[in-house]
Amino acid sequence: MVSVLQHLNASFTEYLEGEQDVEFRSEYVGGEIYAMAGASETHNTIAGDFYARINIHLPAHCRVWQSDMKVVGSTLDLQPFSYYPDIMAACDADDDENAYYRTNPLLIAEVLSKSTHRIDLNEKLSSYTQIKSLLEYVVVSQDTPFVRVYRRRTNWQIEIFGAEDNILLESIDLELPVTDIYRRVRREVGLDIPPL
Repeated sequence: MVSVLQHLNASFTEYLEGEQDVEFRSEYVGGEIYAMAGASETHNTIAGDFYARINIHLPAHCRVWQSDMKVVGSTLDLQPFSYYPDIMAACDADDDENAYYRTNPLLIAEVLSKSTHRIDLNEKLSSYTQIKSLLEYVVVSQDTPFVRVYRRRTNWQIEIFGAEDNILLESIDLELPVTDIYRRVRREVGLDIPPL
């Protein structure tokens, strides 16, 4: 989702306390708070369909959240961060037992947009890979059937999948065709090209 600078200089504890039950969500990175803006119809449809496939597949002891559950962690230089991933799944109880955020996801997925491309592929990749429980980070293009998967077991090396491929999400043992993620936006991402 799109982020714009809102204000500076709040402690991480103040941010977490203030973020509960708010009308407008924000993320915390390096001592700065960034307001969250809305996402496009295509973005929400892709994230919703991907979430639905994960949700129906997960066993009862696992949970998946879409957009409104924060993930909290620390960067390599021990700076706290808090993001709202488009999709996040976890199967174990969280050590913090907080109703507003998780610290132990197995899987995180983000749907790219033009405004979040740099953040999702750089800043968030760097931050998310510091979460000890995280096994996979999935980045889904919103403009074309194109998915990047980063896995802990391969030291976060990128794997690329296109429209003709199946993806295996090892963290939750789910295999699905890339086109399933785009099933309701086929025309928007070029899968259904009208005849001339």
